[in-house]
Amino acid sequence: MPVLVTLAVLTTLQRKASDVLPPVLRAHPISGAIRVDGRLDEPAWLEADSIAGLTQVVPVQGGVPAARTSVRVLVEPDALVVGIVAEDADPAAIVSFAKQRDADLSSEDHIRLVLDTFRDGRTGYVFAVNPGGARYDALVSERGESENPQWDGVWEAGTRRTGAGWMAEIRIPARSLIFASGLAEWGFNIERRIQRLQETDRWASPQRDYAVTQTARAGGLADIPRFSLGLGASVRPAITSSAAVPTRSSGVQGEADASLDVTQRVSANLLASGTVNTDFAETEVDIRQTNLTRFPLFFPEKRTFFLEGADVFEFGLGLGSAVVPFFSRRIGLLAGREVPIRVGAKVNGQVGETQVGGLVVRSGALDTLTPGATMGVLRVRRNVWRESSAGVLATLGDPLGRGDAWTAGADFTYQTSRFGGDKNFLVGVWALGTGRAGLAGDRSAAGIKIDYPNDLWDIAFTYRRVGDGFDPSLGFVPRPGVHALGLSVTYAPRPGGHFIRQMFHEFEPVLVTDLNGRWASYRVFMAPLNWRLESGDRFEFNVVPEGEQFTDSFDIAPGIVIPAGRYDHVRYRLELESAAKRRLGGQATWWFGTFLGGALHQLQLTLAWNPVALITAELDAERDIGRLPAGRFTKDLVGGRVKLNFSPDLQLNSLVQYDNETNSFGANTRLRWTFDPLGDLFVVYNHNLTRAAGEWTFSGSQVLLKAQYAFRF
Repeated sequence: MPVLVTLAVLTTLQRKASDVLPPVLRAHPISGAIRVDGRLDEPAWLEADSIAGLTQVVPVQGGVPAARTSVRVLVEPDALVVGIVAEDADPAAIVSFAKQRDADLSSEDHIRLVLDTFRDGRTGYVFAVNPGGARYDALVSERGESENPQWDGVWEAGTRRTGAGWMAEIRIPARSLIFASGLAEWGFNIERRIQRLQETDRWASPQRDYAVTQTARAGGLADIPRFSLGLGASVRPAITSSAAVPTRSSGVQGEADASLDVTQRVSANLLASGTVNTDFAETEVDIRQTNLTRFPLFFPEKRTFFLEGADVFEFGLGLGSAVVPFFSRRIGLLAGREVPIRVGAKVNGQVGETQVGGLVVRSGALDTLTPGATMGVLRVRRNVWRESSAGVLATLGDPLGRGDAWTAGADFTYQTSRFGGDKNFLVGVWALGTGRAGLAGDRSAAGIKIDYPNDLWDIAFTYRRVGDGFDPSLGFVPRPGVHALGLSVTYAPRPGGHFIRQMFHEFEPVLVTDLNGRWASYRVFMAPLNWRLESGDRFEFNVVPEGEQFTDSFDIAPGIVIPAGRYDHVRYRLELESAAKRRLGGQATWWFGTFLGGALHQLQLTLAWNPVALITAELDAERDIGRLPAGRFTKDLVGGRVKLNFSPDLQLNSLVQYDNETNSFGANTRLRWTFDPLGDLFVVYNHNLTRAAGEWTFSGSQVLLKAQYAFRF
C-alpha cells in the first residue's frame, strides 16, 4: 500500500506539471528517389518543411548556437530521407577523424537523430553521422538512459564538406525499422555536437537534465505515410571459408560452410527471424581485461543475430551486470569456445502497448562439454501510464544440457521526466526465481532502485538480495548469496566563467553482506575533485576506502593465493584526460594505496592518434604492480589498434593484444567492405603466439573469408 500511495502522489504531480507542447516537423512526400551524396541539390529539399535551428544545451542552456543547423525530412515510398545543413564559421576547425562503421563519434563533430517509431516514449533508434561520413547506429536502451551500440541496421549516409560548414543526407529504409502500423506521427529528435567549442545543440527538450535518447521528450515527425514493405521478407545467405594452421607442426586445415538468416514481417510492428547453421566469423574478438577480484568478468554481446531487438529483453532498472537473467552469450559460447548453433528462431516487436520478444535456439554438441541443448527466452513488457512499464521474463534450457532448467521473474518501473515539473525520477522493483536439476539453496533474487538522474543532482539508491542458489542457466550473476546496498550522490554544478565547465562531487558507498547479515565487502568511492574544463580537458582525484571479508582463498595471480580473512585498505586515484578534439589525445590513470594487506599500483594509459584522415592509431596499456604478504606480482596488459579508413564503406582494422598472465599475444585483423547497403565482404586474419621459457612460440593462425548479401522481397 505505501508504494501504491507514493506512486499515486507522483502521478498527480506529473499531471499538474506544465508541459510545453513538443515541436513538430512535417515530412514531405516524394515519388522518386533521392541520391544520397550529401549535396541536397534536388528540388524536393526546397519544398520540404524545415527545422530552422536548434537550441544550445551546453555550455549555455537555452542559448543561441554558435552555428545554424537546418533539418528537413523527405519520405520516399519505402524510406525516410533526412537532410541536414550544418553551418560553421570556421570549417577548417571542424573535428572529424573517424570513417569506420560504429565509431565513437562523441568526441567529434556529428549529427545524432533519434526515431521513436511507436511514439511510446520508451524505445527508439539512434542514427549518427560525422562530416567524414562515418555511420553510427544504436538501439535506445534502459528507457533512454543509455543506448546499445552493438546493433547494426541497413541504412545509407552521404556527407560533404563546404566552405560554409558541412552537409549530410541519411536514408533509412522502412524495412530496417519496426514501427506501429498506421501511426502518422513518430517521435523525432536531433542533436548536433560542435566539438572544438564543446557545444551541444538540440531541437526538442533542449535541457541538460534530459538525454536526446529520452524519447518521452522527443518532438514529432508528422505525415508519416504507409510505407511500402513489399512482402516483408529478407533472405541473407552467407558463405564462409577458412584456412587454419593450429600448430607449427600441423598442416593447413581448410573448411567451407554456408549459413542462412531469414526475416519475415508478421506486420509492420512485428518481426520474425530465423537462422540456420549460424556463423559469427565477422564478429570482433573480445577486449582482454585484468581481473584482481574473486568474481568473473562481464563481456558484452557482439553477435548480430542476438542484437536485433535486444532492447526488448532488458530486465529491471539499473541492474547492470550484477544480475542479468538472460545473457545471450550463454548461447553458442562455452568455456571460451564456440558452440555450433544449428537453428534458431526469434520474434520481436510491439503489439499495441505491449512489447514482445521470444527466442528459441538449438545448439550442437561440442566434445565432452555439452551434448547439445535447446534453449529459449520469452519477454513481455507492457507500457503503463505515460512513461512506465511492467513485464515478465522466462527462460528455459541449459547450455550444458542439464535438465529442468528455468528462470522466471517480473519487473515494474515507474518513470517520469516531469517530476516536480521537469525532472527525471524512477522507481524500479524486480523479482526472479530459478531452478535446475541438482540446484540447491535459495534460488530467488529481488531488488529495488530509486533514481533521480538529473544534471545538477544525480542521486540513486539500490538494494538487491540474491540467494546463494540463484544460478540461472542462461543468466549472468557474478556474486550470489548477498544483500547489496548502494547509494550514489553526485552534485555537479556549472560555475561559469572561462576555465571550469562542470564540477562533479561524487559520494558512492556500497555495502555487501551475506544472507545472514555478516558483512562481506564495503566500498566508499569519493571524488572531492573531478573537474571538466572549458577546453574539454579533465582531471580527477579520488579517495576510496574498501574492505573485504571472505572465507575462501582465491588466486589473484599465478602462484599467489590470497588467504581467507579480513582486509581493509584505502585506494587513491589520480586521472588526467585530454580533450578529444586534438589529433593526439588520451587519458592517464594512477591507482595507488594499500590493498589486501600490502600495496598495489595500477597504471593505465589510453592514447588515440589521428595523424591524417586515413589512419587512426590507438593504445591501451595497463600495469598492475602488487606487493602483498602472499607474494609479489606484476600484471601487464597491452592492446593496440590501427585503423585504415579508406572510406565509410571500406576499413581495415587490426587489433593486437598481449598479457603476461597468459603469456600470449593475439592479433585480429579484419577488413570489411560494404559493397552495397545490403552486402558485406569480410576478410579476417587471426595470429597467436605464446611465450614460454623466454621464447615466443607459434600457437595458431587462421584466415577467414565471409561474404553475405540480403535479398529483400
